Amino acid sequence: EWCGPCKMLAPILDEVAIEYGDKLTVAKLDIDSNPNTPPKFGIRGIPTLMIFKGGDVVGTKVGAMSKSQLTAFIDETI
Repeated sequence: EWCGPCKMLAPILDEVAIEYGDKLTVAKLDIDSNPNTPPKFGIRGIPTLMIFKGGDVVGTKVGAMSKSQLTAFIDETI
C-alpha cells in the first residue's frame, strides 16, 4: 500500500486482465507478505511485471507504465 507507482498501475492491470480475458492471468503479489519471492526472481525494484509461460519467466519490466506500454509489452511477449 506504500508504493505509489504500484497504486497507479493497479487499475491498469485490472483493465488489462478483463480485456485479455482467457489469453492470460494477471496476478498481484504483496512482497511484504511474501518476502522470499523477490530474491527468487531477482526482483530489486517495484513494481516489477513478469510474464510467465510454461512456468518460466519470458518477460520482465520494472517500473510504472501506461496502459499502452503495458499492452505493447504483453503483445510482444506472449
